[in-house]
Amino acid sequence: MPLPRIGVVIVTMGTRPQELAALLASVEKQDVPATRVALVGNATPLTDVDVAENVIKIPLGENLGCPGGRNVGLEMLRDSGDVDVVIELDDDGLLIDADVFRTVQHLFASDPRLGIVGFRVADEHGHTERRWVPRLRADDPMRRGLVTAFLGGGHAFSMPMLRQTGLWAAEFFFGHEESDLAWRALDAGWKILYEPALVLQHPATAPARHAVYYRFTARNRVWLARRRLPLPLIPVYLGVWLLLTMARIRSLPGARAWWGGFAEGIREPCGPRGAMRWRTVWRMTRLGRPPIL
Repeated sequence: MPLPRIGVVIVTMGTRPQELAALLASVEKQDVPATRVALVGNATPLTDVDVAENVIKIPLGENLGCPGGRNVGLEMLRDSGDVDVVIELDDDGLLIDADVFRTVQHLFASDPRLGIVGFRVADEHGHTERRWVPRLRADDPMRRGLVTAFLGGGHAFSMPMLRQTGLWAAEFFFGHEESDLAWRALDAGWKILYEPALVLQHPATAPARHAVYYRFTARNRVWLARRRLPLPLIPVYLGVWLLLTMARIRSLPGARAWWGGFAEGIREPCGPRGAMRWRTVWRMTRLGRPPIL
């Protein structure tokens, strides 16, 4: 197969100017240039950001959340007609190696059913935290292979896959949108590959540092189950995660926010339902992570 043309989407709120400048420089130094780079400003005008010629600024008047902002960039690249694979990167991430885009090209060229490639995320010391490894047995972050999930901070999508599955679930705003898209991709027969040789350097910040994290996490987990799981698995999935969350949570305000989000997820509309097939449940189980964990 011919090597696919690469596009890049980066979403920023304008709060990390130094990190964003470093990321854009690391994109520019790749030995295979991106055809297009979409820089989306979530409620930020991007006027103070210096960019290369192939970078298109898309300032938004409101904050659409991470998945909503990314959808704006994805739609632009999709409609351009000259991008086959899209790489999405967090604005506080950094590409350490110069051959990332070339490696991504060859991975997708070698397998037409490859839909998603997940990068390995590592901090500035090269350490990959357990929560950054997209499998249950996370003791070895260097173990490459097919998985059922990917990290939102650094990954690559097949454009043909996105045309079939649709884009991000923008209504999620923050949290579990990766699972929603991964489950749709698997149900449509696409593969998800975790490739630890592709590294995105990222600071090791704690995800649960704000009450809004607990609220969105709980609400979106309920929405994910309502949208994507066969009916018998919905109470199993929610019961497992309720027990796990209550065992892990250490903050009373966080617990209150979580329960508020859980109630919101049951009460509020979750978007269109498209439950995965039972053979997808079995496929995910064989890959090491049944959709109840």
